[in-house]
Amino acid sequence: MASADRGDDRPRPRRRDRLWAIGVTALVVGVGVRLLMNGASAWPSAVVGAVPAAAWIVWWVRRRRVRDAGAVGAEPQDVPGMERQILKGGPAPRDPERRRAMAALVDSRQERLRRNRWWAFPVLALIFFGTSALWFASGSVGAGSAMLGLAVVFMGWLTWYNLRFDRRLSQMRGRLRS
Repeated sequence: MASADRGDDRPRPRRRDRLWAIGVTALVVGVGVRLLMNGASAWPSAVVGAVPAAAWIVWWVRRRRVRDAGAVGAEPQDVPGMERQILKGGPAPRDPERRRAMAALVDSRQERLRRNRWWAFPVLALIFFGTSALWFASGSVGAGSAMLGLAVVFMGWLTWYNLRFDRRLSQMRGRLRS
């Protein structure tokens, strides 16, 4: 989607990409989870406990965007739109500078994805299947079965998503080269 006021083919930033929206979402989710765990009467402690977590999430997202933008030569507010363009399989940008930035982002994401795959999957499998084994060993067949089912579903989804993201990155790299 072209932006008439910017004069280029950068997508407009979406509301959900803005840092305040991320912070509010993190705060609402944090308060909601704490209220579910501790009951509705614990709302003051839920709010007080969720504020630092939401602030940390906003700081972490901002730091990641600034670092990624600096590495690829783009603006921090453009990184989420570029990632969305990669994931949705959109066309490659027409502007040569945007193409270069998108190619650098694709290379960075694919290298990071492949670099961390070798240790992340075994650690997550150990956590999930190990927890299931511990439940079974303690004699709780119901909890062990539920955790085993969760482990199979989560690891299957994570594998599918990882391979899909890798494929989308390769497809975008092909579109950028052609």
